Amino acid sequence: QVQLVESGGGLVQAGGSLRLSCTASRRTLSNYAMGWFRQAPGKEREFVAGINWSATSTYSVKGRFTISRDNAKNTLYLQMNSLSPEDTAVYYCAASASSDYPTHRDEVDYWGQGTQVTVSS
Repeated sequence: QVQLVESGGGLVQAGGSLRLSCTASRRTLSNYAMGWFRQAPGKEREFVAGINWSATSTYSVKGRFTISRDNAKNTLYLQMNSLSPEDTAVYYCAASASSDYPTHRDEVDYWGQGTQVTVSS
């Protein structure tokens, strides 16, 4: 199975940017379609962005967020711009063995441990 480790979270002021990374180990990231989800306190975990294994298909719920991957580095990224306090959440990297990226938690085969993003006003 693949192990996923997120990094890059932290505290940022509103309007700022962060880039999250998710590095895979034990298995090659290119074997998986990938996604980012987030979960705010008291809320359900929600889909943020997805990308297929070849990066020919991507989707982001937020136009301010861009998902990308570097299979040579076994790493997934989420560039987040113009952050607002409503973006405060734990962000999770997710892998699916399907050809399509996961958009719902039931479609995820592996999760990372999450990284906290806090946006101050």
